[in-house]
Amino acid sequence: MKRILVTGCAGPVGVALGQQLLAQGHYVIGVDINAKAPAPVSERHRIVSASHPGMVQALYSIACRTRADLVIPTVSEELPVLARAVADGEFPTPTVISPPEGVDVANDKFFTMMALASKRIPVPLFGLPSEFVCLEDAFRELGAPLILKPRVSRGGRGVQVIDPGSRLDWASLDDSLIVQEFAPGTEFAPVVHMPRGTGEPRTFVLQKTGLKEGRVGNATGVELVPSWRQPAVGVLAARTAAALCLTGPVDVDIRMRANGTPVVLEVNARFGANSRSAPRLLEHVLCDFLPKVP
Repeated sequence: MKRILVTGCAGPVGVALGQQLLAQGHYVIGVDINAKAPAPVSERHRIVSASHPGMVQALYSIACRTRADLVIPTVSEELPVLARAVADGEFPTPTVISPPEGVDVANDKFFTMMALASKRIPVPLFGLPSEFVCLEDAFRELGAPLILKPRVSRGGRGVQVIDPGSRLDWASLDDSLIVQEFAPGTEFAPVVHMPRGTGEPRTFVLQKTGLKEGRVGNATGVELVPSWRQPAVGVLAARTAAALCLTGPVDVDIRMRANGTPVVLEVNARFGANSRSAPRLLEHVLCDFLPKVP
C-alpha cells in the first residue's frame, strides 16, 4: 500500500482516480479547495486555489505532513506552476507531472495547435479572432460551422459551436479565444502513458458515446475500443504526446473530419476524467512514477 496524494479530489478526475486507488488498496490523501463536496479518499485536506502564490508551498506542506509517497495533480490550473517547481527542485516529493515546457504548451489551446501543426500533427484549421475581419471571413477560411473556445480552460467549459446566421458580435472577441474548424465526425478521448525512460508509450482508445452539449462538450459516456478498430486514433494520440515532449498520463481529444481523417482538438497533460474506463493506464503510471524500493 502506498500513500498517494490526489489534488482536486472532489473534481471529476480526482474522483475517478480516488476510486481506482482505493480499489487497489492504496491510502488516498485528498486535497481540494472545496471542503464539503464528497470525494473517495482516506483523509482530506483543504488547500488554497491554484492561482494563490502560496499554493506550491501549501501543497508541499501537506505532502510532508501526510508522508505522501506520490503526488498526482489533476487540476489544470495548477499544472504550470507545479511543473516548474518540480523541475527547479522546489517540490521534491515524487510527482506525476510532465516537464514544464510541455505543460505550458498544452495549457494553451492556441500554442498547442501551433506546436502540433509545426510537427505535422493533423489539427483542425484554426486561428485567433484578430486574424479575421468578421464572422463571415472566419467561415470562408475555416468552414462553417466553426468552434469558438477559450485558449485556457478546463474540459468543455466555454466551448461554442457558431453556425451560419449567428448574431455573434465578432468585434467584441479578443485573442483569449481560439477559433477552430468544426470536425463533425466521431469524437475520441484516447489516453496515453508516455514513460519517462525509453519504454514504448501505452495508448488506450476511448470513444465518446455522448457529449454534454450535443455537438460538443464533455463526454457523457465513453467506451474502450480495441486498438485494431481505431489504429489511426491510437497512433495519433501517441504522436501528439511525443511531439509536445509530455511524460506520464496524457489525455487527448481527437475528432474525425467529414472525410474520416482524425484531427487533434486539444491536449491535457494529466489524467482525464475517463481514466476509470482504461484502468491499466493508472497501473502503468504508478509503476513509472512511484519511488523504487531497493
